[in-house]
Amino acid sequence: MLKNNLRITHFVLLMSFLTFLFFHLPFYTYVFNNVDYKSFNGIILVASLVILMLVLNAFVFYLIFFLSRYVGKFLLVLFFIINSIAVYFINTYSVIIDESMVGNILNTNLEESSSFFSFKLIVYIILLGVIPSVYIIKAKIINVTVKKFFTISSLTLLFVAVLVFANASNWLWIDKNSKQLGGLAMPWSYSVNTSLFYIHKYKKNEKEILLPNAVIKDNQKSVVVLVIGESARSQNFSLYGYKKSTNPLLSKTQNLFHFNATSFATYTTAGVKCILEPTNSDDLYEILPNYLYRNNVEVIWRTTNWGEPPVHIEKYQNRDVLKKDCKGEGCNYDEVLLTGLKEQILASKKNKILIILHTSTSHGPTYSKKYPPRFENFKPVCNSVELGKCSREELLNAYDNTIVYTDYILSKVIEDLKQLKEYKSAMIFVSDHGESLGEKNLYMHGVPISFAPKEQYEIPFIVWVSDNSKKLKPNKTLSQNHVFHSVLNFLNIGSPVYKEEMNIFK
Repeated sequence: MLKNNLRITHFVLLMSFLTFLFFHLPFYTYVFNNVDYKSFNGIILVASLVILMLVLNAFVFYLIFFLSRYVGKFLLVLFFIINSIAVYFINTYSVIIDESMVGNILNTNLEESSSFFSFKLIVYIILLGVIPSVYIIKAKIINVTVKKFFTISSLTLLFVAVLVFANASNWLWIDKNSKQLGGLAMPWSYSVNTSLFYIHKYKKNEKEILLPNAVIKDNQKSVVVLVIGESARSQNFSLYGYKKSTNPLLSKTQNLFHFNATSFATYTTAGVKCILEPTNSDDLYEILPNYLYRNNVEVIWRTTNWGEPPVHIEKYQNRDVLKKDCKGEGCNYDEVLLTGLKEQILASKKNKILIILHTSTSHGPTYSKKYPPRFENFKPVCNSVELGKCSREELLNAYDNTIVYTDYILSKVIEDLKQLKEYKSAMIFVSDHGESLGEKNLYMHGVPISFAPKEQYEIPFIVWVSDNSKKLKPNKTLSQNHVFHSVLNFLNIGSPVYKEEMNIFK
């Protein structure tokens, strides 16, 4: 039985031990998988990491509880609850809670977050979060004198310093793996990275850097439909050699080209930003729709997704707006983006039009709910949010059906554009990032790009052009930044930021 009356030193050591026991299996699994733990140096490193984890957590808890037991209890309860949720996602989807993943979480809406709900998550929260929290709330903690506090604090810091310097030979390994280690250490993975996210977001939300003015160089009617894919990886497109027929319509379409491409990031907010900016940058430059709208181009943004940079245009249409004029089962899926699309183009009074369709078709974990039933070409499918419980075949089938549906949506866009005889038209499809489907025991996306697997950054880049428009260069590998310059070229818009080498058209 745990005692209710505890000295502060014993209490924080107990809390540190429980944090270590409940929430750090993924941390030490990573360590054991990446060091030679049978060697003397490996044994020293593992032992040092265990001791440091226990001592540093206890020390931080000690500081907080000495200052205020009420604040300490509140924070500790919060830590245990959030830790239980975080370790569920780490164990279930093999994610790492780094700054980019925190951004992904904070930019998730209610519809997406509810798709992760499962009974297993509730079990994690109750066993690892709620039950320890009840004990924390009830515990009576006996404080120490100021003199003893400073003595213990000084000795702890001295011990930590000695242990750190004793591991000088391992500093390089720790530095190399700091992102993974930091993303698995509880509760600091999310608390530190949330702070970093908001610090960087504040910097990025400073007024966007305007690009130099552009010039429309002719009066030829031209339209580009840019379709931003969600979690679409190229290796599951039959256009790219996949053995299953996931592109039955596009594979028969004339004037269609596909290129190998890579994303700059593995999560939506950064991926969409990269697609829309002239060069990959941490700064917030004026994005393509804002730039063209400011320079007298008709710009329409239609979305069933979220996470884009600030869009400053008149015609921004989300799912709720589009559903008002939509009829049929497709209105509950990404087909809603096509509602009255051709009519909206024809109604425009401008000669240059850019339409952006931001889809959500292949976003997990509920792949089987992202397409109408008639597109379930491959069976059986995975219907669980716990992707690891599904067989490899079920998971791939569900995901592949989203690619079949994507194929249908893109072909519908092309059919609409073909009917606009007065316009030179093009469709560009590029995904925000890829997706892991169990390879290396990883699921979905969000692994930092520096060590992400290829499944999360190898993306499709598909282009269709009308008969009377441009030819394409024999490109081999493209990046998301090619979109910005290629759209300028196709619409014949002159700009000081335009780079010919980043344009896909002849």
